[in-house]
Amino acid sequence: MQFDDFECFSADSPASGTELTPSATPLIRLQYLIDNTPAIIYCTVPSGDFKMTFVSNNAFNLLGYRPEQMVADPNFWFDHIHPDDAPHIFASLAQIFTGGQRAYEYRFRVSDGSYLWMHDSLRLVRDAHGVPLEVIGSLTDITGRKRMEETLKAHGIEQRHLIDQLRNAHEQLLQSEKMASIGQLAAGIAHEINNPVGFVNSNMGALKGYVATLLGVIDQYEAAGSGHPAVATRMAAVREQADMAFLKEDMTDLVRESLEGLKRVKDIVQALKDFSHTGATNWDVADLHHGLDSTLNIVSNEIKYKARVERQYGQLPPVTCLASQLNQVFMNLLVNAAHAVSTQGIITVRTGTGKGIGPEAGADWVWIEVGDNGSGIAPEHMKRIFEPFFTTKPVGSGTGLGLSLSYGIVNRHGGRIEVASVIGEGTRFTVHLPVRPLNAATSPSA
Repeated sequence: MQFDDFECFSADSPASGTELTPSATPLIRLQYLIDNTPAIIYCTVPSGDFKMTFVSNNAFNLLGYRPEQMVADPNFWFDHIHPDDAPHIFASLAQIFTGGQRAYEYRFRVSDGSYLWMHDSLRLVRDAHGVPLEVIGSLTDITGRKRMEETLKAHGIEQRHLIDQLRNAHEQLLQSEKMASIGQLAAGIAHEINNPVGFVNSNMGALKGYVATLLGVIDQYEAAGSGHPAVATRMAAVREQADMAFLKEDMTDLVRESLEGLKRVKDIVQALKDFSHTGATNWDVADLHHGLDSTLNIVSNEIKYKARVERQYGQLPPVTCLASQLNQVFMNLLVNAAHAVSTQGIITVRTGTGKGIGPEAGADWVWIEVGDNGSGIAPEHMKRIFEPFFTTKPVGSGTGLGLSLSYGIVNRHGGRIEVASVIGEGTRFTVHLPVRPLNAATSPSA
């Protein structure tokens, strides 16, 4: 049968219950097949309103509507498409007159008010002269398939989330292992440096005494020779030739500067030892100001050419914590502040005490603030700065793990990190910590 000479059956065609007998006419046989196919067959006028002219009787079994009810309402098809799906269909429906066919997936409202997902395949039928006769449609229920797709999609999202969590945990483990290795290396280096620095410092102390003694002897020689003109003249010549006045002043300064340099080396070595404290897995009572100062010594080379550090310390009580892990937090915040400022910037480190919120509202808390007058953080990045692997730095300049690890460490201490930033004015990170975390497995020394 050619589409050119096909006519859709009207709504009063033989019902699907018609008994099919061997003597049935081709028309009855065709009606029986149409009414018992899984898909709803329908026809519409080939015009903009797409009024239905025929609907197969199986529509009642699937949709709960009588075919004559659907045909009688000129807007039935349009009015029963889900409002969220209708705009897409209406915007492209006219293309059937150029392409000859279209297919859609949309939600269709059934008689009980619920929606079923339908696959609708539309085809334009023309006469022998190419004039549109009607549009034939085939509606198939795909609700089960859509639910399966949604389930698979949800499982896929859940799997991706689990994969991200595993990757984050893996990267944090690697970072922790790396920091532990660096800590062991730093502790070993500090120990090795301590030995030569110790005896050099001792020698410099003795040398300072020897220099003072020698200068005193020279002064006494000069005083003793002042009563002998020949000796005094000779000593004056030697004194002038050696530029004794300069030597006395410069020698004293050199010894003093050398001792100051050795003290600086000792401070750096001590900072390395403090930063890489071997009891990193043990909760203990610590002086956070001491940890801040040690960390500032470690990162001084990162900061000193770009910014001036202003310390505004309040009175802090000893805090039960994992000191080396908090030092990592301080280091990350200080390095980020240094990267945010240009030359002649200011990094402010402030501390103080305050009360907690939530479950620990009655407990004593402390806070540590690291602020800068740098470029600030864009508003669209504020919600993502603690995400693993998120970074605004150029490729190769950052892993995006620093703030994520810091967030995890502070959270492990029962605390929180707050951030405030204004573009072009700077950023402030404030770490709030309970003095005695509820989950702290305090060591005996604590």
